[in-house]
Amino acid sequence: MKIQGKQSRPVCPPTDEAVRAKAKAVFDDVADFCQTCDAPFWEFEKQLLVRIAVLGACLIRLFLTARYERLDLQPFLDDGKYRPGDDYAERTLKTFYGEVTYGRHYLMSRGGGSGFFPLDVVLGLTRDRLSPWVMQWVARLATRMSFKASQLVCKAVLNWAPATETIEQVVLGMGRDAAPFMKQLAAPAQDGDVLVIEIDGKCPPTATEAELAKRRGKRQPRHQKSCTCGCQRHRGKAKRQARGGKKRRKKGDKSKNGKEVVVVVMYTLKRGDDGKLHGPINKKLYATFAGRKAAALWARAEATKRGFGPNTTKTVQIVVDGAGGLRSYLEPLFPKAIFTLDVCHVVERLWKLGHHFHAEGSEELKAWVEELKTLVYAGQAKELVERLEKLLRKTPKNGPGTKGRRTALASLIGYVEPRLDMMRYGEWIEADLVIASGQVEGAVRHLVGERFDCAGMRWTQAKAEALLHLRCIELNGDWPKYVAWFQGKTLRRMKHNRRIKVLTNQPLTLAEAA
Repeated sequence: MKIQGKQSRPVCPPTDEAVRAKAKAVFDDVADFCQTCDAPFWEFEKQLLVRIAVLGACLIRLFLTARYERLDLQPFLDDGKYRPGDDYAERTLKTFYGEVTYGRHYLMSRGGGSGFFPLDVVLGLTRDRLSPWVMQWVARLATRMSFKASQLVCKAVLNWAPATETIEQVVLGMGRDAAPFMKQLAAPAQDGDVLVIEIDGKCPPTATEAELAKRRGKRQPRHQKSCTCGCQRHRGKAKRQARGGKKRRKKGDKSKNGKEVVVVVMYTLKRGDDGKLHGPINKKLYATFAGRKAAALWARAEATKRGFGPNTTKTVQIVVDGAGGLRSYLEPLFPKAIFTLDVCHVVERLWKLGHHFHAEGSEELKAWVEELKTLVYAGQAKELVERLEKLLRKTPKNGPGTKGRRTALASLIGYVEPRLDMMRYGEWIEADLVIASGQVEGAVRHLVGERFDCAGMRWTQAKAEALLHLRCIELNGDWPKYVAWFQGKTLRRMKHNRRIKVLTNQPLTLAEAA
């Protein structure tokens, strides 16, 4: 009889009494070791971890053996679609404590299709060789560090580790359900009175088409490679010689090939007895490579979920950096929101302009900027534009440095003038509302920069999207909820499709991931 394409071999199934006796023997061995060990504590603890892992593997096998013996196959045979196959088909599962071998019944399809293993269905064990706990563990590690670093941590903690390619497949598999989880997540309890949405972006490095073609190209057989010794130094030299010299980049060319990740931070503020708004409360992060429209739609759905619908009478404030097109996506979705231009971007542009008129670091520059900042924070943006236009008229068209001054003045006027209604800072300061996007600036550095913009990293957007969503779940503090939801969904899926697999090489498209 063939099972999953392999010839089955007769195996004598162990009884739970035999496995229990083995676990007891291992436990006695651990206890004897603790009583008789004369090594220093560091050496004792290191050896104890290995023995505990052996005991843990025995206990897991005892659990699986007992479940195998208690399993009632009749409910799976009642519909007549399956008939009994092999009584004991062995399988190796990689768990927290290492590899565990166990057996289970196999049911064959009467219609010629593939069969399944009822015990795996009942326990929620997918076709992957990793246990559910190990899968969520390596995925969680990958949200915090590189795949290689995640592998090293696994090795240090578990004394074994999956390959980096396996870790990537876990991330892609679990990441497929990250966006649906965030959509169905219930609104936080005890929210505030004012909803604040801050939006910004960052461009992590992505692989170019030339780099991807090189990765996907046919690999040279090992015996044909110019490096025969295999050491790192000569292997690298051989690769560089085969690749040829690098083309010198022209001015303006970027090797980073950055693609924008749009980051949304949503939280509420609650007005206290002192009349001030306190928070942030129930802060949530979201990020996507799918573009500004996808981020705006997520913000709309999340705001509605939290009780701030399109027609709400409660205050909704949206803080942006003035990026083109962002407001045009948000305004139809938030018709009653207060749109605020991040004041820090305005002040930074004032300093940049001031360098054209005064020496860097001079007291004159500081005084000049401070005078204009006073207009900004007072909400007198129209007066600021008038001052700048007057200065532009007074600046000569000819002379040293005048072209740069006129260009910088025209640029700042063109930036501020269309956004006058987003610069009512005096009014918002009086109401203790938000005038800067500090929350999202920090989120961009932490969420995207620390994981996706490290030296040597190159991403494909569709694959990075899965990890990006998982990292949002982790940083939002929702990982335990996600794992419970994911396992519940896996159990439900296995009732309909009894041979599912989590690990995959195939990412979702950005449209699906959004």
